[in-house]
Amino acid sequence: MHRSLCICALVPTLVTRTRLVVIMHRSEDRKSSNTGRLAARCIAGSEVVVRGREDRPTRFVAPAGTRPVLLFPHEDAVPLERVRADEPITLVVPDGTWRQASKVRARVPGLGDAPCARLPREAPSIYRLREEAHDDRLSTIEAVARAMGMLEGPHVRRAIEHVFRAMVERTLWSKGQLDAHEVTGGIPRGAMRHDPTSGCVA
Repeated sequence: MHRSLCICALVPTLVTRTRLVVIMHRSEDRKSSNTGRLAARCIAGSEVVVRGREDRPTRFVAPAGTRPVLLFPHEDAVPLERVRADEPITLVVPDGTWRQASKVRARVPGLGDAPCARLPREAPSIYRLREEAHDDRLSTIEAVARAMGMLEGPHVRRAIEHVFRAMVERTLWSKGQLDAHEVTGGIPRGAMRHDPTSGCVA
């Protein structure tokens, strides 16, 4: 995203009882279209752990006094709405391709015994910056928003989805695929648009 379209001013700082840990595949960490880091920026006290680096082995340890829950629809996953805990939850969310995310439980020590939870089926993803063959799959930030909405309240979901929608729509506007009046939060004054003929912004 060009600096003139920066969404940093829209990013909330949400204080939640639920702690967020994003476990990101190393290849995802290099992608400008990644949404895991944006999700973590929205929630105070979040952590992003990059896995798959040989020189830095990854291990998950839930903070004392919290209950870890892995958000992924493994066969033994229970509906998230059934997850109840007297102590705060550490929500662990894998970030990467579907295949990469499916391996997090087996590849990251400390997660093997963590209970898994799945989200209910809802509206499809609005993430139009990447192609997805399955219409029931979500971007990382959408999964976080929906999960946090269930655990913390709908206002948390709305706040996260607002900044995500602005990111998607500003990017589409910059590519000439969306009109300014269709962009959530509008277009900042002086914003630059991508020129496909020159490969530059204009």
